Amino acid sequence: MSDSADSGGPLRIVIAPDSFKGSVSATEAAAALARGWRAARPDDVVLTVPIADGGEGTLDVFAAAAPQAVRNNVDVTGPDGRRVTASWLALPDGTALVELAQASGLPLMAAPDPLGAHTVGLGETIAAALDAGSRRILVALGGSASTDGGTGLLTALGARFLDTTGRPLPPGGGNLLSLATVDLTGLRTLPPDGVRCLVDVDAPLLGPTGAAAVFGPQKGAGGAEIARLDAGLARLAERMEHAGAPAGLTVLPGAGAAGGTAYGLAAALRAALVPGAATIADQAGLPAALADADLLITGEGRFDQTSLAGKVVGAVSVLAARVGLPVAVVAGQVTADPPAGGDALALADLAGGTSAAMAHPAHWLERAGTLLARRKSDGLARATSRQP
Repeated sequence: MSDSADSGGPLRIVIAPDSFKGSVSATEAAAALARGWRAARPDDVVLTVPIADGGEGTLDVFAAAAPQAVRNNVDVTGPDGRRVTASWLALPDGTALVELAQASGLPLMAAPDPLGAHTVGLGETIAAALDAGSRRILVALGGSASTDGGTGLLTALGARFLDTTGRPLPPGGGNLLSLATVDLTGLRTLPPDGVRCLVDVDAPLLGPTGAAAVFGPQKGAGGAEIARLDAGLARLAERMEHAGAPAGLTVLPGAGAAGGTAYGLAAALRAALVPGAATIADQAGLPAALADADLLITGEGRFDQTSLAGKVVGAVSVLAARVGLPVAVVAGQVTADPPAGGDALALADLAGGTSAAMAHPAHWLERAGTLLARRKSDGLARATSRQP
């Protein structure tokens, strides 16, 4: 932490939010918060470091941190079968960064289809990166529309998932209960440096804390559909192990990410699962930025009990705690307590409702930045008045 607060000089403020899903990107959110802070405290040094957790916006964060990276567009099959344009990023070291949200994300659906949505487009994007000669594939998992265990993407890479008659299963997690045979012999050759997955949750594949139970409802699944999807994922795991996949991957933290896509990649491609937010924060240079800061401001669309378990707010709060830095959280809605000793602002409260906040997110983010700056000024003034 810097000596600015004690000396009365300008403060050093680091603003590192996630995107506010369906509203503003992480870059836009950080810029709006910074404008608001500077309106109240123009002399402070304000550094914006947009972050992602492996979901929407991950490509943008990596591209900003590596200006030499090349963005490539590819026409792929979207999660409901319609064609979409997805991007992958060729990094200078030969790594290809592929973002699930661009090819198989929930916002790409015309309407929720929890049983039929799939990850075929993600597989097609990975195939394009392999065709370009990428040495390593880095898959950002988050914002998925489906709960297919990654079977769609693996099919696009040459795997076969067959029913009892030997016919390929239709795409979608709702069909996995009919799975009889997994054939991985036709899979594409792995890149020389392997595959890594950036996961945004630490959920296992199955059960009450797994992919279907926790994340199925946000994809449109009701109780009966959740039970069917969970049973289908269990069937997939049993058949994958019969085909030679390592046992025990279903309980791996993060295996349930993106509707079990993390499990599918780990089982079939031996992919390593790594925490998305922490990895991306390091890539963006956040630890160094926090070393001499006075305050970290972070945020996301909804701050709840899951936010501190694998999400951006939790990851950056851990980094701040290591250097004794206070944290302020700004979110569209706040339903959980902020990190110990921290502050929290809900845009819905400032705007008088969620709809109003979402209608003009940049405006309310600016207001939040200004309010936090004024609170900081008031706190410093009170501390000064108590000094002998």
